[in-house]
Amino acid sequence: MTRLKKILLGVLCFALMMNGGGTAHAYDLKEISLRDFDDVWFGNAQDNTAKTGVTVAIFPKGARCGVDISGGGPASRETPVISPTTAPTPVNAIVLSGGSAYGLAASDGVMTWLEEHGIGFDTRAALVPIVVQSCIYDLSYGSATVRPSAAMGYEACEAAYRHEKFLSGSVGAGTGATVGKFGGMARAMKSGLGVYAVQLGDLKVAALVVVNAIGDVYDERTGKKIAGLLTENRKHFADPRDILYNMKAQISPAARENTTLGIIITNGNFDKTQLTKIASMTQNAYARSIKPVSTYFDGDAIYAASVGEVPADLNVVGTLAAEVMSEAIRRAVDIKNKGDLL
Repeated sequence: MTRLKKILLGVLCFALMMNGGGTAHAYDLKEISLRDFDDVWFGNAQDNTAKTGVTVAIFPKGARCGVDISGGGPASRETPVISPTTAPTPVNAIVLSGGSAYGLAASDGVMTWLEEHGIGFDTRAALVPIVVQSCIYDLSYGSATVRPSAAMGYEACEAAYRHEKFLSGSVGAGTGATVGKFGGMARAMKSGLGVYAVQLGDLKVAALVVVNAIGDVYDERTGKKIAGLLTENRKHFADPRDILYNMKAQISPAARENTTLGIIITNGNFDKTQLTKIASMTQNAYARSIKPVSTYFDGDAIYAASVGEVPADLNVVGTLAAEVMSEAIRRAVDIKNKGDLL
């Protein structure tokens, strides 16, 4: 491109923004469906009465994965297997669930389903599906005695295998998700599961997120608070800093009941060391959209998975992943009756 053409392009972009045309981009970015990803299936299962559930992403051919855990109280399973320092074993499923540590039982059902369908790591003696999982704490919202089970994990796999429509909102692992809990559940708001996916040329990037944060959620596009702590009469937003900054030195263990869990999926060709960095860069979305975030009250985690061989730059995908995740977070709280605890 000549210098003159670059100048003209810059003038055109400026003119579009000044004339109400929104932000002009010199790149072609479009929204796509999760079904536009090859070699990955998505499924949900939930108990709408007990307010808890499971979301699963299945990789029938295996996926390279990394993870970044920034919160202080994660409930997780098999995350060391995707550490950059361990062998490059392909992951067969990522599971998100409610139920706190009890919810880790859901992976037993996922493993059973995968084994039945011949999916897993062949150890010669047996097929061992590689399943990683993280859970949110939702025991104080619905039933504290009903948690995601192996049966619910198996059901989520069946939904993924049938390619059922993958919904967002109060479904799957987002069924019991809430936000803005510095004033307790009486002043919190309903949240859920958010999904957003885009394509840039041949590159595809998707984000799934279960927003169960103690903090408030902001729309990155406008900077406005869109969900979180309410006043005692639940008619207006309140500022969590009024509570946080007046806390005593000792924090109650009961406060550690919050988690935001995310998954980034791309068809970009990356190893698990690079994917760990992409997951780390995606944490920027949490910082932009949730305030406060990554506290000892939270168990925040982000997985990143590669299911393709498209040549891509890590910096590009990490930057795009954070933007896609921010939109997924916004969609997670943009659900019906979000001002009420359902």
